[in-house]
Amino acid sequence: MEQPKRILITGAGGFIGGYLVAAALEQGYETWAAVRSTTSREFLTDERIHFIELDFTDDEALASTLRGHVAEHGLWHHVVHNLGATKCTNYLDFERINYGYLRSLVETLRDIEALPEHLVLISSLSVMGPGDERNYTPFKSTDVPQPNTRYGTSKLKAEAYLQMQTDVPYTILRLTGVYGPHERDYYLMLKSIKRGFDFSVGFKRQMLTFVFVKDVAAAVMQALAAGPKRRPYFISEPQAYTQQEFRQLACRLLGKRRVVPVTCPLWLVRLVCAVAERWGKLTLKPSTLNGDKFNILKQRNWLCDTDDARRDLGFEARYSLEQGLREAIEWYRQAGWL
Repeated sequence: MEQPKRILITGAGGFIGGYLVAAALEQGYETWAAVRSTTSREFLTDERIHFIELDFTDDEALASTLRGHVAEHGLWHHVVHNLGATKCTNYLDFERINYGYLRSLVETLRDIEALPEHLVLISSLSVMGPGDERNYTPFKSTDVPQPNTRYGTSKLKAEAYLQMQTDVPYTILRLTGVYGPHERDYYLMLKSIKRGFDFSVGFKRQMLTFVFVKDVAAAVMQALAAGPKRRPYFISEPQAYTQQEFRQLACRLLGKRRVVPVTCPLWLVRLVCAVAERWGKLTLKPSTLNGDKFNILKQRNWLCDTDDARRDLGFEARYSLEQGLREAIEWYRQAGWL
């Protein structure tokens, strides 16, 4: 009997990581979840999961752990690098984590002669920057990225590093807004709507795109099956939504009849983000609202063209926003979050 292929998933303890692990197990991979010693394993309870603790802050420890694993268990055929930071008290941490950890992983695997057959990098639509906010032309994967956030810049630097490695077979997946059970940022929006208020930013029309977390996991598995493409792809539901359309969907699914829409002017949001960022630095706790977040909130155009992913990877979002929100809301209710 043919032995199952081995896969390493970094950032396995995070929101997306848990779904990647579940999808890999479903596909029959011998699945290794890379975690820290302090990582919660609340959603990593399947007894088939193999765990490996990787310390990306210590290159020597990282090399020792990876070398010992390869000697005992063999090479990983696939690596999905999902580890990253979306908010930091120190902006330098974006580059250290989103770019530096990828570089450490690749160079260590190269040094111990354990480069995989395929490496999938989880990136972000934020690498593109604000785009066309007059005609709302969708981003294409051939467009030149122009990130306007430190987060987006760090993800783009990781992409650029990978693209320069001639010996690493890779595929890059740029995700739009990911939501679903266990996720907390969109959950806060739903919680606010349930309480009767929906907050939006700016008065100019904003087009939002989303992708359900299970569709993200499916896209990664499809990318692995398709083989390394050495290029980026956008992963999103093809339809875009206004804040009003999001609110109307959420209200219907939450059974909420009346919600007060509150539109915050950009100058006020900038001020709130600046204060929250300062407070986060003083308390050493990353704030959801900060300068980077302001640039994301003010962006009007999040449309992206997913035709390349459909053609090359066979990816098509199975969940509409309504279907995904319904499943997420049901989970939040059962978990006592809503």
